[in-house]
Amino acid sequence: MNQPEIDYSRKWLVMAAVASGIFLSTIDGSIVNLALPTLSRVFNSPFAVVQWVMLAYLLTISTLLLSVGRLGDMMGKKPLYTAGFIIFTAGSMLCGISPTITWLIFFRVIQGLGAVMLTALGLAILTEAFPPGERGKALGIGGAVISVGIVVGPVLGGLIIGSFSWRWIFYVNVPVGIAGTLLAMHYVPGVRPAGGQRFDYLGALSLFVSLFSLLTALTWGQDLGFADRRILLLLANATLFAILFVVIERRIEQPMIDLRLFGNSQFSVGLITGFVTFVAIAGTTLLLPFYLEDVLGYDPRQAGILLAVVPLSLGITAPIAGSLSDRFGTRLITVIGLAVLVVGYFTLSTLGTDTSATGYIVRFLPIGIGMGIFQSPNNSAIMGSASRSQLGIVSGTLAATRTVGQTAGVALLGALWASRTLYYAGPAATDGATQATAGAQAAALHDTFLITMAMTAAALVLAFVAWRRPE
Repeated sequence: MNQPEIDYSRKWLVMAAVASGIFLSTIDGSIVNLALPTLSRVFNSPFAVVQWVMLAYLLTISTLLLSVGRLGDMMGKKPLYTAGFIIFTAGSMLCGISPTITWLIFFRVIQGLGAVMLTALGLAILTEAFPPGERGKALGIGGAVISVGIVVGPVLGGLIIGSFSWRWIFYVNVPVGIAGTLLAMHYVPGVRPAGGQRFDYLGALSLFVSLFSLLTALTWGQDLGFADRRILLLLANATLFAILFVVIERRIEQPMIDLRLFGNSQFSVGLITGFVTFVAIAGTTLLLPFYLEDVLGYDPRQAGILLAVVPLSLGITAPIAGSLSDRFGTRLITVIGLAVLVVGYFTLSTLGTDTSATGYIVRFLPIGIGMGIFQSPNNSAIMGSASRSQLGIVSGTLAATRTVGQTAGVALLGALWASRTLYYAGPAATDGATQATAGAQAAALHDTFLITMAMTAAALVLAFVAWRRPE
């Protein structure tokens, strides 16, 4: 079937539509996380219940990304992306009028269904809307929008919760969602896929069960401990269904994802190295508020300003790196980005109990710069490895790598830091890692960032070998 030519003259209007979706899905998570203590008080619910306001949204997105990506390749990306805006906007309004915590959790699932359509297909739409020579720049701008959402989310959330009702953290999504819907309807390319395709229901179900078990284990393992029998059963179940998924994909005529894609080193190495960087940055982001407030003694406002160092530097460098990758190729730029990250995590291992604000900024700038240099070219390399008929599933796979990596980073590096803190605190630590002495917490950070540096160095070696070896 002949594919219609893309009207590249509308590329910046398409960028506006995709940026709206990226901004909504990014900002919503950080705003809601900040509101959890307020929701606990308002609904008189324990944290174990209230945290599902966050988890229901996260699990919905993470488990359905690949399925939605495949549906985008089958049905066309424009109708699903537009529907994503509509569902997300309606879900936001429903969250705002929720009468109980149970209804709020349910409506967050609906909101997550809309968000997964936006998240899974956004990069695929950008890849189609921009000519190949500008793909890196486009994806770099998308990365910058994510960074803006990360920075704005906590600030906006704090202002809204401090000045208005918690319900307005959901209502603010509505005008952006309406604008995004109109942009998507009018300007996103309506590329029609080839007909006669079938959806892989067995593959989708096995993948859903595997990811749900894995993410639940990683989330609950932080409280129950990863040696708990229930966590081990969840991990075993995740492994079993992951193997089943691979078996199904190898045998079915029209699989959800063509496993031959992983034979392309540009695709497989990009996913692996990207996963490692998301594990590292998520764990780092989790630990920083504790370090800034408990060890260095900053108040939340000062800590919030310092936390903006990484996303701001990432947002500045990502579009530049994307444009450079369009000129000089993706692999060299990703290797440079990973090398900067290795240096950055080594400098973080020197954080102490008396580090100044300037010292903090100097140490964290390489993390933001390194992620900015690495992320845009790596995303461009992954998306460039797919044919037009596979862009949806590849975009969904890339997004799933990010969400699973972030969940794993929070769980594993958080658990590592807590265990090392208790080790350094000794018998005196009876109230948990966050109540340990500043010295113990700083020493544990030293160990955690050295492990993170080693992980990133392994990713650097893999990327370097792939760069030097012809495809």
